[in-house]
Order: sequence, then structure tokens, then C-alpha cells
Amino acid sequence: MGTTSFGTLLKLGDGGGPENYTTIAEVKDISGPSLELGTEDITNHSSTDGWKEFVATLLDAGEVSFDLNFLPGNATQSYSNGLLKDMANKTKRNFQIVFPSSSPVTWGFAAFVTKFEPKEPVEGSLQASATLKITGKPTLA
Repeated sequence: MGTTSFGTLLKLGDGGGPENYTTIAEVKDISGPSLELGTEDITNHSSTDGWKEFVATLLDAGEVSFDLNFLPGNATQSYSNGLLKDMANKTKRNFQIVFPSSSPVTWGFAAFVTKFEPKEPVEGSLQASATLKITGKPTLA
């Protein structure tokens, strides 16, 4: 039986100790993280019946991408202290995705903001899309 994704939160850490997390304002669709296991082809002339053989190499937590209602003055989004500032300063920040359920599940990771793209349609609201590149091992609890 499936569950709704409505109510999923994307949170930004403050870098403190202990770290406090603030929900990024008005996040809409979230994709990721795009977890991936790398492989290396080790096929050789002695491989059984000509089948390719592989070994597992490095794990990559990939990226998280998301859309949001763009609020230029909002503390979690702005150039003065939010996502845009982190991108401009190349700041590695801790993030959390909190999945809704009767016992919420939280995934944590460190990431860089690698993309922030505002959209300003003639008819419509300010929107933006952003991408986080995860670095290191995420906590998938």
C-alpha cells in the first residue's frame, strides 16, 4: 500500500552545534537523492561463456533537485543568507529530507547548491528550481 508524499520537508542546516534545521520555504516537487553504485567492467578472455563481469566500485549519493515558489527575500532562499548565498560562497551545508508518515523518516546529507534557476512568467508566480550535489555518505535512517 502506497503513501502520500504530501508533507515531505526539505530542511537546511545552520552549521551550529547542535545543528538546527529550518524548512526551506514553499518547496514543491522534490526528486532524489539519486543513489548509485558504480561498477567497473572486469570482463576478460576467460569470462564464462563470453558474459560481461563487473565489480562494485564507489557509491554516489547523486543529487537532489526541487522546485519552489521563489521568495527573493526569504531567509532560506535569499542571496543574503539562503540557498543563493551558499551557492555563491561554495558553502557545503547539511540538509534533511523528512518523509511524512506516522513515524517520520529523515534522510540527512551534506551538499553544495549547484543550480538555482528563477522563472518569471508573464502570467504566473515567481518560481525557481534548484539542485543540490551531495558529497560524502548520506544518513538514510
